[in-house]
Amino acid sequence: MYERVARCAGARADPSASDPAAGPLPVWHLDAGRSLFAGPLGYNAPHAHSVPVYLAGLYAPFRLRIAGGAWRPCRTAVIPAGRAYEFDAADEPLAVLYLEPDEAGVHALAPLVAGSEECDGALIGGKGEIAPIREIYEARDSAGWTSAAIDSLLTFAKTGREHALDPRIACAVASLASASEDEAGVMHMAGKAGLSPSRFQHLFTREIGVPFRRFRTWQRLRTAIGWIVAGHSFTDAAHRAGFFDQAHFARAFRQAFGAPPSPSLRRVRRAPLSPALSGEATPR
Repeated sequence: MYERVARCAGARADPSASDPAAGPLPVWHLDAGRSLFAGPLGYNAPHAHSVPVYLAGLYAPFRLRIAGGAWRPCRTAVIPAGRAYEFDAADEPLAVLYLEPDEAGVHALAPLVAGSEECDGALIGGKGEIAPIREIYEARDSAGWTSAAIDSLLTFAKTGREHALDPRIACAVASLASASEDEAGVMHMAGKAGLSPSRFQHLFTREIGVPFRRFRTWQRLRTAIGWIVAGHSFTDAAHRAGFFDQAHFARAFRQAFGAPPSPSLRRVRRAPLSPALSGEATPR
């Protein structure tokens, strides 16, 4: 399924990519269609993402609980958008791959889980595609080839499993990244789609799995994370992404991820800001 991506000749190693005393620094990679985190995590309280995710314990299993059910040990899992879950990785490195709805649907992630079983609306497994993401985490120069590695990882998984969004919702999703504050509102998006606001919101939730407002917050969080990874302060990144202040960003982050932003962002590996995340919003 996965073909090793050749490292770019002459690529420079990033001295900030690892700490000799603690090992590799956490990785955040964000581009137009995917987001990837890889690094040590502990317990994350119940939360639900706005997009489907693939989780993989890079070196060890982790514990997972879906919608308040029983705790289950697993090595990999796929969680649909809008499905509440919590995990405890015991401070071991965990990878979380987030897939935007205009990239592919949740079914594109299912082949990454091996030895799988359905569990309360999620898919969990004892093994799966782990090595490619572990290499991204371990390699000092991975920023230059992470996008290509994810492309390779998903190529087989997406084959024959494309999910066609309603074109009106697909248009709304595609335009959110570059939309101004007024253009990103429900009224404007509904008008562009030729729908009433209530019908637009109903259709959006049906197609994406979460309400429009929550998905819009997810896009802001992606933008803020991108600015932080590029070296900006939490406060500056929050303002650039359209949050009132750092506290507003922190509350939204905790709600979306089940943990405060510091553990995954305070000592993160630096990477250039993706052009897909460079649009700046006006705080609301």
